[in-house]
Amino acid sequence: MALPSVLQHLQMLEASGLVRSEKTGRVRTCRIEPQALRSAEAWINERRTLWEHRLDRLGAYLEANPEMPDKPEKQNEKE
Repeated sequence: MALPSVLQHLQMLEASGLVRSEKTGRVRTCRIEPQALRSAEAWINERRTLWEHRLDRLGAYLEANPEMPDKPEKQNEKE
């Protein structure tokens, strides 16, 4: 990865508050912001829980309706 690309990604992480960096001379030191990372983790876990619940409901529905075909038929197929 080229240095400009790394710097661009780093700027995005800093803008989001996930990373803090400081430059001393030619050396840039980066630190992860734990609180911001915990907030991101909580958001991701909420989404995971939501989608697991939705997929569980879909699975239960599909099990309760076994007459549904496994593969949908193509509607634009030539007869």
